[in-house]
Amino acid sequence: MVLEVINIVTLYGQSLILDGVSLEVGKGEVVALLGRNGAGKTTTMRSIMGLTPARSGSIKLLGIEIISKLPFQIAALGIGYAPDDRRIFPDLTTEENLLLAGHLSKRTNGDWSVKKIYNLFPTLKDLRYRKGGFLSGGEQKMLATGRALMTNPALVLIDEPSEGLAPLVVAALSKAIREIRDTGVTVFLADQNVRFCRKTADRGYIIEKGTIRYQDEMKNILENEEIVKKYLAV
Repeated sequence: MVLEVINIVTLYGQSLILDGVSLEVGKGEVVALLGRNGAGKTTTMRSIMGLTPARSGSIKLLGIEIISKLPFQIAALGIGYAPDDRRIFPDLTTEENLLLAGHLSKRTNGDWSVKKIYNLFPTLKDLRYRKGGFLSGGEQKMLATGRALMTNPALVLIDEPSEGLAPLVVAALSKAIREIRDTGVTVFLADQNVRFCRKTADRGYIIEKGTIRYQDEMKNILENEEIVKKYLAV
Protein backbone atom coordinates (compact mmCIF):
# COMPACT_ATOMS: atom_id res chain seq x y z
CA MET A 1 0.00 0.00 0.00
CA VAL A 2 1.37 3.43 -0.94
CA LEU A 3 -0.74 5.49 1.48
CA GLU A 4 -2.50 4.35 4.64
CA VAL A 5 -4.47 6.85 6.70
CA ILE A 6 -5.83 5.34 9.90
CA ASN A 7 -8.30 7.08 12.20
CA ILE A 8 -6.75 10.56 12.03
CA VAL A 9 -8.15 13.44 14.05
CA THR A 10 -7.32 17.01 13.00
CA LEU A 11 -8.30 20.28 14.62
CA TYR A 12 -8.10 23.94 13.64
CA GLY A 13 -7.61 25.59 17.01
CA GLN A 14 -10.34 24.02 19.14
CA SER A 15 -12.55 23.13 16.16
CA LEU A 16 -12.71 19.45 15.21
CA ILE A 17 -12.33 19.15 11.41
CA LEU A 18 -11.41 15.50 10.81
CA ASP A 19 -12.94 12.93 13.11
CA GLY A 20 -11.41 9.50 12.58
CA VAL A 21 -10.65 9.58 8.84
CA SER A 22 -9.31 6.30 7.41
CA LEU A 23 -8.49 5.49 3.79
CA GLU A 24 -6.01 3.60 1.61
CA VAL A 25 -4.41 4.25 -1.77
CA GLY A 26 -2.72 1.34 -3.52
CA LYS A 27 0.20 1.44 -5.92
CA GLY A 28 -0.78 2.57 -9.42
CA GLU A 29 -4.24 3.78 -8.39
CA VAL A 30 -6.01 7.07 -8.86
CA VAL A 31 -8.21 7.48 -5.79
CA ALA A 32 -10.61 10.39 -5.28
CA LEU A 33 -11.79 12.02 -2.06
CA LEU A 34 -15.20 13.52 -2.77
CA GLY A 35 -17.34 15.86 -0.72
CA ARG A 36 -19.05 19.22 -0.62
CA ASN A 37 -17.19 22.42 0.23
CA GLY A 38 -16.19 22.35 3.89
CA ALA A 39 -16.50 18.57 4.19
CA GLY A 40 -12.81 18.11 5.09
CA LYS A 41 -11.16 17.32 1.74
CA THR A 42 -8.44 19.97 1.86
CA THR A 43 -7.77 19.35 5.55
CA THR A 44 -7.23 15.66 4.78
CA MET A 45 -4.68 16.61 2.11
CA ARG A 46 -2.96 19.08 4.43
CA SER A 47 -2.87 16.54 7.24
CA ILE A 48 -1.19 13.97 4.99
CA MET A 49 1.33 16.59 3.90
CA GLY A 50 1.99 17.70 7.49
CA LEU A 51 0.80 21.25 6.87
CA THR A 52 -2.11 20.87 9.29
CA PRO A 53 -0.80 18.06 11.47
CA ALA A 54 -3.20 15.41 12.73
CA ARG A 55 -3.48 15.27 16.51
CA SER A 56 -3.81 11.49 16.57
CA GLY A 57 -4.03 8.44 14.34
CA SER A 58 -1.55 7.10 11.81
CA ILE A 59 -0.43 8.12 8.31
CA LYS A 60 1.95 5.78 6.50
CA LEU A 61 3.72 6.30 3.19
CA LEU A 62 5.09 3.05 1.78
CA GLY A 63 4.91 1.60 5.28
CA ILE A 64 6.77 4.51 6.92
CA GLU A 65 4.95 6.45 9.65
CA ILE A 66 4.91 10.15 8.68
CA ILE A 67 2.34 11.65 11.04
CA SER A 68 4.96 13.33 13.21
CA LYS A 69 7.21 14.51 10.37
CA LEU A 70 7.55 18.03 8.98
CA PRO A 71 6.30 18.87 5.47
CA PHE A 72 9.77 19.00 3.91
CA GLN A 73 10.58 15.60 5.40
CA ILE A 74 7.35 14.15 4.02
CA ALA A 75 8.10 15.59 0.58
CA ALA A 76 11.58 14.06 0.70
CA LEU A 77 10.08 10.64 1.42
CA GLY A 78 8.07 10.78 -1.80
CA ILE A 79 4.89 12.89 -1.74
CA GLY A 80 4.33 15.65 -4.29
CA TYR A 81 1.58 18.18 -3.56
CA ALA A 82 -0.47 20.41 -5.87
CA PRO A 83 -2.58 22.51 -3.46
CA ASP A 84 -6.00 23.93 -4.18
CA ASP A 85 -4.61 27.49 -4.28
CA ARG A 86 -1.73 26.34 -6.52
CA ARG A 87 0.98 28.48 -4.81
CA ILE A 88 2.82 29.24 -8.03
CA PHE A 89 5.79 31.62 -7.72
CA PRO A 90 4.28 34.61 -9.57
CA ASP A 91 7.57 36.30 -10.50
CA LEU A 92 9.18 33.16 -11.88
CA THR A 93 8.44 31.86 -15.37
CA THR A 94 6.66 28.59 -15.97
CA GLU A 95 9.96 26.88 -16.68
CA GLU A 96 11.69 28.42 -13.68
CA ASN A 97 8.90 27.13 -11.41
CA LEU A 98 9.51 23.62 -12.76
CA LEU A 99 13.30 23.80 -12.63
CA LEU A 100 13.26 25.07 -9.06
CA ALA A 101 11.19 22.10 -7.89
CA GLY A 102 13.51 19.67 -9.65
CA HIS A 103 16.60 21.40 -8.27
CA LEU A 104 15.39 21.34 -4.67
CA SER A 105 14.26 17.72 -4.73
CA LYS A 106 16.68 15.14 -3.40
CA ARG A 107 14.71 12.25 -4.91
CA THR A 108 16.45 10.75 -7.94
CA ASN A 109 14.47 7.51 -8.35
CA GLY A 110 12.36 8.84 -11.22
CA ASP A 111 12.73 10.40 -14.65
CA TRP A 112 10.45 13.42 -14.48
CA SER A 113 12.01 16.31 -16.36
CA VAL A 114 10.88 19.61 -17.82
CA LYS A 115 10.64 17.94 -21.22
CA LYS A 116 8.43 15.20 -19.82
CA ILE A 117 6.18 17.77 -18.12
CA TYR A 118 5.82 19.60 -21.44
CA ASN A 119 4.85 16.34 -23.11
CA LEU A 120 2.20 15.85 -20.43
CA PHE A 121 0.99 19.48 -20.60
CA PRO A 122 1.81 20.88 -24.07
CA THR A 123 0.19 24.19 -23.10
CA LEU A 124 2.96 24.80 -20.57
CA LYS A 125 5.64 24.49 -23.25
CA ASP A 126 4.02 27.34 -25.18
CA LEU A 127 3.99 29.38 -21.96
CA ARG A 128 7.43 28.43 -20.67
CA TYR A 129 8.70 32.03 -20.61
CA ARG A 130 5.52 33.54 -19.14
CA LYS A 131 5.62 34.48 -15.47
CA GLY A 132 3.46 32.38 -13.18
CA GLY A 133 1.39 35.33 -12.06
CA PHE A 134 0.15 35.84 -15.64
CA LEU A 135 -1.09 32.28 -16.14
CA SER A 136 -4.79 31.43 -16.08
CA GLY A 137 -6.25 29.29 -13.30
CA GLY A 138 -6.15 26.18 -15.47
CA GLU A 139 -2.58 26.86 -16.57
CA GLN A 140 -1.54 27.36 -12.95
CA LYS A 141 -3.19 24.07 -11.97
CA MET A 142 -1.23 22.28 -14.71
CA LEU A 143 1.96 23.98 -13.53
CA ALA A 144 1.32 23.08 -9.88
CA THR A 145 0.81 19.46 -10.89
CA GLY A 146 3.92 19.49 -13.07
CA ARG A 147 5.94 21.07 -10.28
CA ALA A 148 4.83 18.31 -7.89
CA LEU A 149 5.93 15.68 -10.41
CA MET A 150 9.37 17.28 -10.79
CA THR A 151 10.17 15.96 -7.30
CA ASN A 152 9.87 12.38 -8.63
CA PRO A 153 7.21 11.38 -6.09
CA ALA A 154 5.82 7.94 -5.36
CA LEU A 155 2.50 9.63 -4.57
CA VAL A 156 1.09 12.93 -5.80
CA LEU A 157 -1.72 14.76 -3.99
CA ILE A 158 -3.87 17.02 -6.18
CA ASP A 159 -6.39 19.21 -4.37
CA GLU A 160 -9.47 20.43 -6.30
CA PRO A 161 -8.04 19.94 -9.82
CA SER A 162 -11.30 20.78 -11.61
CA GLU A 163 -12.52 23.67 -9.47
CA GLY A 164 -13.53 26.74 -11.48
CA LEU A 165 -12.04 25.52 -14.75
CA ALA A 166 -13.50 25.44 -18.26
CA PRO A 167 -14.70 22.02 -19.48
CA LEU A 168 -11.90 21.68 -22.04
CA VAL A 169 -9.26 22.33 -19.36
CA VAL A 170 -10.95 19.88 -17.01
CA ALA A 171 -10.91 17.22 -19.74
CA ALA A 172 -7.20 17.87 -20.37
CA LEU A 173 -6.40 17.53 -16.66
CA SER A 174 -8.38 14.29 -16.43
CA LYS A 175 -6.42 12.83 -19.35
CA ALA A 176 -3.12 13.99 -17.85
CA ILE A 177 -3.88 12.46 -14.45
CA ARG A 178 -4.57 9.09 -16.08
CA GLU A 179 -1.28 9.41 -17.96
CA ILE A 180 0.51 10.16 -14.69
CA ARG A 181 -0.93 6.95 -13.24
CA ASP A 182 0.27 5.04 -16.30
CA THR A 183 3.85 6.16 -15.58
CA GLY A 184 3.67 4.39 -12.21
CA VAL A 185 2.95 7.40 -9.99
CA THR A 186 0.07 6.89 -7.59
CA VAL A 187 -2.47 9.73 -7.44
CA PHE A 188 -4.75 10.84 -4.60
CA LEU A 189 -7.03 13.72 -5.56
CA ALA A 190 -9.74 15.68 -3.78
CA ASP A 191 -12.64 17.14 -5.74
CA GLN A 192 -16.39 17.66 -5.48
CA ASN A 193 -17.01 17.11 -9.21
CA VAL A 194 -18.24 13.53 -9.26
CA ARG A 195 -18.32 13.30 -13.06
CA PHE A 196 -14.71 14.49 -13.32
CA CYS A 197 -13.73 11.90 -10.73
CA ARG A 198 -15.68 9.21 -12.57
CA LYS A 199 -13.57 9.83 -15.68
CA THR A 200 -10.33 10.13 -13.74
CA ALA A 201 -10.30 7.92 -10.65
CA ASP A 202 -10.47 4.18 -10.05
CA ARG A 203 -12.01 4.37 -6.58
CA GLY A 204 -13.54 7.01 -4.39
CA TYR A 205 -14.16 7.92 -0.77
CA ILE A 206 -16.92 10.33 0.25
CA ILE A 207 -16.29 12.60 3.22
CA GLU A 208 -18.87 14.62 5.13
CA LYS A 209 -18.33 16.63 8.30
CA GLY A 210 -14.84 15.24 8.65
CA THR A 211 -15.83 11.58 8.50
CA ILE A 212 -15.65 9.04 5.67
CA ARG A 213 -19.25 8.08 4.92
CA TYR A 214 -18.93 5.83 1.88
CA GLN A 215 -16.40 4.18 -0.41
CA ASP A 216 -16.62 2.22 -3.66
CA GLU A 217 -15.38 2.05 -7.21
CA MET A 218 -16.07 5.36 -8.95
CA LYS A 219 -18.43 3.88 -11.51
CA ASN A 220 -20.58 2.50 -8.69
CA ILE A 221 -20.62 5.80 -6.82
CA LEU A 222 -21.88 7.68 -9.86
CA GLU A 223 -24.60 5.11 -10.43
CA ASN A 224 -25.75 5.27 -6.80
CA GLU A 225 -28.25 8.14 -7.02
CA GLU A 226 -29.13 7.96 -3.32
CA ILE A 227 -25.51 8.35 -2.21
CA VAL A 228 -24.81 11.15 -4.73
CA LYS A 229 -27.90 13.06 -3.65
CA LYS A 230 -27.23 12.57 0.05
CA TYR A 231 -23.54 13.50 0.17
CA LEU A 232 -22.57 15.27 -3.06
CA ALA A 233 -25.55 17.16 -4.49
CA VAL A 234 -25.37 20.93 -4.02
